Amino acid sequence: MARLMFFGKLGDIAQARSREFPLGNAETVSALKAAIAGSDEALGAALADPSVRCIVNEVLTQGDAAISDKDEIAFIPPVSGG
Repeated sequence: MARLMFFGKLGDIAQARSREFPLGNAETVSALKAAIAGSDEALGAALADPSVRCIVNEVLTQGDAAISDKDEIAFIPPVSGG
C-alpha cells in the first residue's frame, strides 16, 4: 500500500492527514487520483483541481509520473501568504 498524505484543505476533505491506500492497477498519479475519486467523490473532485500539486517520494511530479505501493505520495493545495 502507498502512503498518501494530504495537506491543507485536502486533509480536511480527506478527514485525515495521511492514510494507506492500495494502488491496485493505478500505476500513475493520474490513475491514483481516479481511483481515489471512485471511493471518495469529494476528495477526488478536490484532487482534480489543476492547482493541486503532487509530490512522490519528496519529488514534485506530474500526472503521468509512475507510482508503486512503496511510495509516499503527498497532495498539496495551492497556498497563499501575505
